[in-house]
Amino acid sequence: MFKSLMNALKVKELRNKILFTICMLGVIRLGSAIPVPGMNVSVFQNWFKSLTESDSFGFMDRFTGGSFENMSILALNITPYITSSIIIQLLTIAIPKFEEWQRDGEDGRKKLTALTRYVTVALALIESIAMAIGFYRNTGFLTEQSIFLVIQIVAALTAGSAFLMWIGERITDNGVGNGISIVLTINILSRMPSDLKALYEQFVSGKAIARGVVSAIIILAVIVAMVVLVVLLNGAERRIPVQYAKKIQGRKTYGGARSEIPLKVNTAGVMPIIFAMSLFQFPIIISQLVGYNGSGFWGKFIAYLNQSNWCNPNHWNYSIGLVVYILLLIFFAYFYTSITFNPLEIADNMKKQGGFIPGIRPGKPTSDYLTSILNYIIFIGACGLTIIGVLPIFFNGVFGASVSFGGTSLIIVVSVILETIKQIESQMLVRNYKGFLED
Repeated sequence: MFKSLMNALKVKELRNKILFTICMLGVIRLGSAIPVPGMNVSVFQNWFKSLTESDSFGFMDRFTGGSFENMSILALNITPYITSSIIIQLLTIAIPKFEEWQRDGEDGRKKLTALTRYVTVALALIESIAMAIGFYRNTGFLTEQSIFLVIQIVAALTAGSAFLMWIGERITDNGVGNGISIVLTINILSRMPSDLKALYEQFVSGKAIARGVVSAIIILAVIVAMVVLVVLLNGAERRIPVQYAKKIQGRKTYGGARSEIPLKVNTAGVMPIIFAMSLFQFPIIISQLVGYNGSGFWGKFIAYLNQSNWCNPNHWNYSIGLVVYILLLIFFAYFYTSITFNPLEIADNMKKQGGFIPGIRPGKPTSDYLTSILNYIIFIGACGLTIIGVLPIFFNGVFGASVSFGGTSLIIVVSVILETIKQIESQMLVRNYKGFLED
């Protein structure tokens, strides 16, 4: 990895792209420190910390790199864009016009991208209005109770989210890697030093030497094991052999080649965790914003949804929520794969091109075979995803080790880093071919 990076820095074009990406990330971190006008940041942070003890807003803050906790102009970050992308992707299955755009190539993708931008701004506007109204209703959050100040906050938060979306697209066009993914990754990475410091102070600092060393080794081993598991899960795939029939035209023979269909074990990526956790966190966030005190049936329901109550030795009954969470992970793994991978379409395309899987008849038998293989590897991937997602929750409940780099964060960080390295290596490879042709 480091060798590839050093070689890339020797190439002027790649060096400029890497430096551009670094500069854009610097702008993002600078914007994360600029507070929203008219906010009493210290009051908001005290309120926020009282909520994050129950992890109500922790899921949101870990994706904003602390911008939400600091209530900066980038507090909404790229979460509206992520939500917008998911909505458009799901609507592509339900709306024929969107599906047609997706198949139209570059022009269709441009239309879907433009629509994603509009939906992003609309979502950012809705979220910023809801937050500004909440700040206005809670005394002490604003320096003055003014409608004009509320409008300023809405404008600042919406513009900040749109600005981050623009930076992400510029990184994609002029930098290295997928800009939105890199922005999300740098936000997650920015939280890790403070989390490691908190783990050190909680389990190592001030303890007996032997106990502190053992605790440090266990923490390091768990982190390394999770990273290795994420790397293995991210790269694991099942290769389906495909044989293409030979065609003789005149004196020439066409076809007869062999290829493979790579089916990733973790076909859905991190989306099942995001879907499941968002579904659990939504009622909790709504309750906190409206000031619900948590009593009665709804209060017990919220307690079951709150992941900070799971795996708690004193309240094992709340772990029922964890069981539901695991079932949702498996469900969304199958659901998301079903809308992104169509075995029937793959089988039809293979049949049209004269391809077939050895031992399997073309057409519906091929589709059924791909479906059976896919269901098997999805279950394996869902189990691996469940281990990665549940392990941090277990340590949080049993030992109180609350950190932001949980399963979701690690999958995103590792996947983005590996993908970015692959893109750098592929660009270097293309440049070497060009240089060879020019010589």
